[in-house]
Amino acid sequence: MPTTATVLRQQERRVLRAVGCGLRDDEIAADLAIPEDAVAGHLARILAKLGLRDRAAAIVHAFDCGLVVPGSGPRTREVRRVPAIVTARPAGPVPRVRISLLGPLQARQDGRPLNPGHLRQQAVLAALALGAGRTLSRQELLDGVWGMEPPLTNVVPVYVYRLRKTLRIGDGPGSVIEHDRCGYRLAPGAVDVDVARMDQLLADVARADRAGEATEVVRLCARALDLFRGEPLAGLPGPLAEAERLRLTERRIAVIQRKSQWQLRLGRHFEAIAELSALAAAHPLNEPVAAMLMRALWRSGRRTEALAVFDHTSRRLAEDLSVPPSRMLRGTYERILRGDRLPAAELPAAGRR
Repeated sequence: MPTTATVLRQQERRVLRAVGCGLRDDEIAADLAIPEDAVAGHLARILAKLGLRDRAAAIVHAFDCGLVVPGSGPRTREVRRVPAIVTARPAGPVPRVRISLLGPLQARQDGRPLNPGHLRQQAVLAALALGAGRTLSRQELLDGVWGMEPPLTNVVPVYVYRLRKTLRIGDGPGSVIEHDRCGYRLAPGAVDVDVARMDQLLADVARADRAGEATEVVRLCARALDLFRGEPLAGLPGPLAEAERLRLTERRIAVIQRKSQWQLRLGRHFEAIAELSALAAAHPLNEPVAAMLMRALWRSGRRTEALAVFDHTSRRLAEDLSVPPSRMLRGTYERILRGDRLPAAELPAAGRR
């Protein structure tokens, strides 16, 4: 791309700098003492000379080439009084932005829905939210959102710029997205991400589990499961979203299993069977879930239904994967046939043996 210093005239550089500071055409005209239609003409020539697509790309270019420095405002006196796009957070309480990833991506501020843009831009926001405050470089964002098919132009700064405008803190110029020479991150303490809330709940679940607090385990698991609104990161493109979709789905399955395990210990068989039945229907090839459902049905006196679960799961394994039931699933089936006593707390291990 051509450099600003070599192709732009002085007045065009001033216009570009003012554009980068977020001024409208009428504000630029007032600052530079030129007609407003002249500003539009300058901007059109700037875009053509630098090969930029639109005003948003011009703003990003103004930052990239050093005409505007993030956090310190413009360098020259002409536009120094104009609020710059900064990353510093204002003093005092900060309205928290809530980002939900355990379903289609949603962003809210003080209960008000925000528009995170199109799916690829949402995937950039999701990557930042999953980074848990860690700084992500442009290359990491490109790899996570585009994978082996990177965009033809450097769109990451444009997408981040648009997200920063959307995710402003209060009425000021600050955004919850911070930017430094290493990349981008969500400002610590300014964003509440449902995945982080789930992780904290599951840490509490583990402590209650170790203490043998059955009722508390069930309650905390239910709170964690309530955070899911559907398929995690539903519809978002890119290898990162795909990997996280699988990981978070497996996490949900594990939480339901743990919750059901403790429900069975408490004798709440009907509740456990209802959740395990729904889970088995959604994941018909998951043998640990099928085995757990079989045991719950057997302990409730529903032996025929328990055996039917084995038949259905075996048929799906043969049709979809061309494999027989695992030793674990066969063992559960044989114990039910023999009428063996099945401990309520027993939880089959994941994986085939």
